[in-house]
Amino acid sequence: MRKYILPFAFFGVLLSCWSAEVFGRQSLKLASPNGKIEVSVSVKEKMASQRLYYSINYKGKPVLLDSPVELIFKDIPPLANLKIKKQSSETIDERWQRVAGKSKDVRNHCNQLRISLEEDSKLGRKIDFIFRAYDDGVAFRYYLPKQQHIGDFNLEAEKTWFKFGDNHTVWAADYKGFVSHQESEFNQMKLSDLSASKPYGVPLLVRVDESIWAAITEANITDWAGMYLGKVENDSNALVTMLSPHPNDPNITVSSRIPRYSPWRVVMLGEKPGDLIESNIIENLNEPCALKNTSWIKPGRCAWDWWWCGKYAPDVNFTLGSNTETMKYFIDFASEMGWEYQLVDWYWYGPPFKVMLKEADPNADITKSNPDINIPELVRYAAAKNVRLILWLHWKHADRQMDEAFALYEKWGIAGVKIDFMMRDDQEMVNFYHRAVKKAAKHHLLVDFHGAHKPDGFSRTYPNLITREGVLGNEWNKWSARVTPDHCLTLPFTRMLAGPIDFTPGGFLNVRKDDFKFGKMGADAGPVYVMGTRCFQLAMLVVYDSPLQVLCDSPYNYRHSSTGLDFLKIVPTTWDQTKVLNAQVGDFITIARRKGDEWFVGSMTDWTPRSLDIPLGFLGESKYEAVIWTDANDADVSPQHLIRQNMIVTAKDKITVKMAPAGGQAIHLKPAR
Repeated sequence: MRKYILPFAFFGVLLSCWSAEVFGRQSLKLASPNGKIEVSVSVKEKMASQRLYYSINYKGKPVLLDSPVELIFKDIPPLANLKIKKQSSETIDERWQRVAGKSKDVRNHCNQLRISLEEDSKLGRKIDFIFRAYDDGVAFRYYLPKQQHIGDFNLEAEKTWFKFGDNHTVWAADYKGFVSHQESEFNQMKLSDLSASKPYGVPLLVRVDESIWAAITEANITDWAGMYLGKVENDSNALVTMLSPHPNDPNITVSSRIPRYSPWRVVMLGEKPGDLIESNIIENLNEPCALKNTSWIKPGRCAWDWWWCGKYAPDVNFTLGSNTETMKYFIDFASEMGWEYQLVDWYWYGPPFKVMLKEADPNADITKSNPDINIPELVRYAAAKNVRLILWLHWKHADRQMDEAFALYEKWGIAGVKIDFMMRDDQEMVNFYHRAVKKAAKHHLLVDFHGAHKPDGFSRTYPNLITREGVLGNEWNKWSARVTPDHCLTLPFTRMLAGPIDFTPGGFLNVRKDDFKFGKMGADAGPVYVMGTRCFQLAMLVVYDSPLQVLCDSPYNYRHSSTGLDFLKIVPTTWDQTKVLNAQVGDFITIARRKGDEWFVGSMTDWTPRSLDIPLGFLGESKYEAVIWTDANDADVSPQHLIRQNMIVTAKDKITVKMAPAGGQAIHLKPAR
């Protein structure tokens, strides 16, 4: 790892990072390493108060106009009449490696400016702002240093503005409040369509113009409340942060004491929407890996038990459920497929709810199996077949028994835990996330959060946090028609920008729009259908970033509709390199990902059938054998039909993918022998 720090006076000559007469004008500028992004920071007097403002230009065009930052404390007057007292700067240039994810080798390269402000008053209270300009975006946070007139504090609100110059098109998620599973569509609308009274989830995607795309989100949420966005009243082009309120006091968002850093507020930037998918800025804003040994953290594919796919299994002579026979049925299939994991979902330790889906059973014991299932026996059975188990837990039960249970799971030989139903990202819940991940790491357990808030890059620091939900995924096909191809083609440009996405792909009951039907919520919903073609679902394994890919369908459906099953046997879940080749939000996408010397390419389209060219310039000089799974000619009427083709290609070639409505294509490229 290398980190270079250059004096700002020197580096500023090269990148115009320094404004002359800084203390007279109270203004500073910061540029990205490639010079395309420029941040201006100033202290201005508006409404009889001096406040910090920032603005962002990309390639000489304005992205954000002067946007203020204001903190509102309980029982403490707001910081006012601020003056820039000093500044320091550095260039950060370091390299690190992901344990699992969309690319192995990551460069953390930016210019950083730290500004110290102080009130021009008797109180003389202080606050620092740290700005970073990357080639793929801007990040900033604030810091309350140790000082006389602030100690313990309660933050009522943070009012960080994002003021755009026009009524841009955005893609925003309305979670209906601060308490939710964060499972929703990201609807296309105008800034002016947003409500000042609603908190909208992040990432929030913005099309500034055809050559500038931005996404607003946050990184490194540590002992703090999660961030949402609302529209500024009386300014239809401006957004402002809204923090998740404390569960015991809705008038407080953060309770802490100095010295304290806030999370990073992030504006991702690119010329194309696909540039945002390739960005590493979120992880770069988190601390390096805290684990000395990560060799036990194994990404992979996972079978998912009876809960999702129902009890329909004509090939067995017992009723599927939370019992030993059912789990062996799924373990056998995972082993047959070469998948690394089997998920044992809820009910394995008895009914988790006192009131279904609302109140957790306070008497549940996550150290004991229900009478029909024997977890230690299943661990041994699975191990003999090279499969490991992941156990589902309600978060309240995990919180209460974490020390005892996680130590026991390690003794049993459990691989990881799926923790569910948090439905919050207030400061208290954020701290639970961190506590659970750290305790799990101590006992060599992977963590998959469901009912969860969006990622913030914490998996860089604790890579045993292997994936998380916080997405309207395939599960919703059980009880709704909301998982449309349009939705699936919006997720890579919105929710996935924040980090890994446990969408649970791989549905094999593929149907046309007119044939789609759903049942009821619950374990007995029966076979679950998915909209679109078989290849649409196969491509998700490449397009959707998740080091743990939980395959959603049943062994019966996979075995009895097996075309494409060979792709599910070979596709990796962690990558050395990622390239976005085609991308249009909500319409289509092509992503190529490399593992070693092999490439996998996934393409998806919405309800519009289309052809896309895939240039193969990313290949090396060798010839490659391409195995292609593509929609059959009749896939528009028989979505389960596909064609498997083989050909030899080179970097000079291109492959034209022809996709049916809600169709797709998957390609495996390996050096020709």
